[in-house]
Formats: sequence, structure tokens, C-alpha cells
Amino acid sequence: MERDAGGFLTVKGKLKNTSDKGTIVPSRLSGDETEVVKHGNSLGGATLVDGVGKKRYYVLRDTDGRPLTTSGLSNIGAGQGIPVFLQFPAPPASTAEVSFQLPTFEPATLKLS
Repeated sequence: MERDAGGFLTVKGKLKNTSDKGTIVPSRLSGDETEVVKHGNSLGGATLVDGVGKKRYYVLRDTDGRPLTTSGLSNIGAGQGIPVFLQFPAPPASTAEVSFQLPTFEPATLKLS
């Protein structure tokens, strides 16, 4: 994770299919906001939750409503992975960790530096 000077937080990782069969990336990862969904499959449904500060951060959007995240997701072959990124507003510098939440997946704790 990288805090950008402009007040953004960029999460980078890999969406990996650990099974021995190909899979279709679920459309639920895009979330349910009409503005995001109309731009196709993405990771626009992801959020960061600051439990201490009691705030939820949503994926940023551009001026046309497109989520600032990997988009155009469709299939992942058996044992394959896709590099992904997501951009959020940065939590305050005093926030040490957040919960990363992506629809259909277990939440993960991310340490911030």
C-alpha cells in the first residue's frame, strides 16, 4: 500500500485463482452502485474500514463515475492471477491499520505506514 502525496492510498495486489479450474470473476466485486456498475466489471465494490476512526472509505471515481481500480475483469485461468490496484482517499496519518473489504471475500487487515 502506498500513501500518495495528493491524499490518496493505492492498494496493489494480485487476484489469484488457486483452483485447478478456470473461473469467471464475479460481477458482485463491482458493488451495487449504479454509477460504478454501468462501467463494467471492476473492483469498485471494495472498501477500507478504519475501525478506530469509525470511517468507511470507498474506491475513488473519476469525473465520469468510473472507479479508480482495475476494471474489465472477466476470467482467471486455473492457477493464474491478475495484478490489480484500487485507489482510495487516504485515512489520516495517525491511522495504523484498516480492514480491506471486497464483496464475496473475507476481510483482511492492512497495515499502513
